[in-house]
Amino acid sequence: MSKCVQKTPRFWEKLVFSDLLASKSVAGKIAYTGLVAALCIVTNMFEIKFASVQYSLTVFSSVLAGMLAGPLLGFGAVFLGDGLGYLYNGAGFPYYWWVALSCATMALLAGAVVNVRIGKGKKALYIKLAIICVLTFAVCSVGINTTGMYYLGLPLYFPQNVRQAVEEVFGGEFSFGIYFVIRFFILGQIWNSLVNYALLFVALPLLSTIKSLGIC
Repeated sequence: MSKCVQKTPRFWEKLVFSDLLASKSVAGKIAYTGLVAALCIVTNMFEIKFASVQYSLTVFSSVLAGMLAGPLLGFGAVFLGDGLGYLYNGAGFPYYWWVALSCATMALLAGAVVNVRIGKGKKALYIKLAIICVLTFAVCSVGINTTGMYYLGLPLYFPQNVRQAVEEVFGGEFSFGIYFVIRFFILGQIWNSLVNYALLFVALPLLSTIKSLGIC
């Protein structure tokens, strides 16, 4: 694995930028952020939506954006990319702002974790990525996205007669727990998440060998 030679960023820089961007000029930061936003736009253009589930590579691109651009810059780039991607590929669906917040928070968490020094080399990269996967799934996919879908999205896409039918099948109120099971294990959101995380484990060790990307 090639070494990354960069200046040590100051504390406030680590909150905003990746180690790579902290050493770049303002023009370089803008250009790099634009590329990251473009990646998010592209992944939002190619997705399949079914009820409350999106089958896409947005988890992959959001986490990668945070690792490349840094916590706050990655957050902004992903939020912007999600919004612009929706304008192209809205398909008549309402804009679920909490989905954009979920994806942007993935970038925020990924950028924060990757900036923490827990060792060097491929082993440290795998550990960071494992932490990122657990955090983004729990905080973003479940805590923000699924919660937003349950409390804000259900009235938009889940007809009352469907909810009543679900309640009859499960023998109780259409609770958050029941919705979680339906969303992840019946509609298959869990498989979309696992595919995205698997792609990260495949791609990031390869990307880390490219010195100009700055993934250490």
